[in-house]
Amino acid sequence: MSFVNPQFFWALIVPFVIFAFLISTNKERLARIFDEKVLKRLSATDESMPMVVRNILMLLALFLMIVAMARPVIEKGDRIVEVQGLTLLTALDISGSMRSTDIYPNRLTFAKKKMSVLFDAMPSDEIGVVAFAYSPFVLAPFSSDKETLKMMVEGVDDSYINMGSTDFSALGELASNLLEKKRPKILVLFTDGGDEEAITGFAEILKENRIDLYVVLVGTEKGAPVIDENGKPFTLEDGTIAITQRNDSLGELAKENDGAYVVASTGKEDITQLVSVIKGKYKNQQQGEVTVKERVEYFYYPLGLGLLLLLISLSSMPRRREV
Repeated sequence: MSFVNPQFFWALIVPFVIFAFLISTNKERLARIFDEKVLKRLSATDESMPMVVRNILMLLALFLMIVAMARPVIEKGDRIVEVQGLTLLTALDISGSMRSTDIYPNRLTFAKKKMSVLFDAMPSDEIGVVAFAYSPFVLAPFSSDKETLKMMVEGVDDSYINMGSTDFSALGELASNLLEKKRPKILVLFTDGGDEEAITGFAEILKENRIDLYVVLVGTEKGAPVIDENGKPFTLEDGTIAITQRNDSLGELAKENDGAYVVASTGKEDITQLVSVIKGKYKNQQQGEVTVKERVEYFYYPLGLGLLLLLISLSSMPRRREV
């Protein structure tokens, strides 16, 4: 037999022994420590049960409660448990074009809402989050705590947006490192896309590292002006307003590599459809194995006996006399 919380036992047993010693040996010393009213409550002078017996019962009850707090258990050994579910990495586009307002209120906010819908649709799966533009970075490590993931994603605001060109190759390198020990390797992008030239190196990295790509495309084919950090349309060198349109090349790349893509729309059907495709392809895949310790708890025996002894000792306390 062992204890789960032996620190409780050793932290409480010393004051308990001192207390029991004072109770049983010297009342004067006890009076120096406790207030007179407290001492009267702790001390029993009942005619129905000898004081010594009552004190022994109360002390024994306290000792058993201390033992219960230490949680006595019998170890049954280790057991390997297979964890069902998927591990996937999600990536949020924070490039300058995500400020565009061709979808309400803008592409970035819309993409964040879609990520939250994906988290809700995969409650038992492990998900990590990165943000990417010119330089990708980890926004949240792999976790099954979807509420924390939502908070991390919700914290991404306009100040995160980078007006530099998106480096998809850097995103591919980061994803390959984060997914190195994961099986299968799944990457889900929330982005308004990228042209074929920009994603050429990205495609090679995904293929080399056997990463399956899924894409949620935000934005419209018609497009909208690129907005700068001051909320004004971004102008080109010739004075014309820069327009950004949704580019489906990433979606086509996903399809070519046995992945899939959806164009984000209002409602949850798009994400539901994508999750259904992912779940169907990797059905019964495992996150891995974890080792858990099997033990039998015995704390309720000393706890129950302690409470019983305490009730017996308290029930024999002298009744208040009528004056």
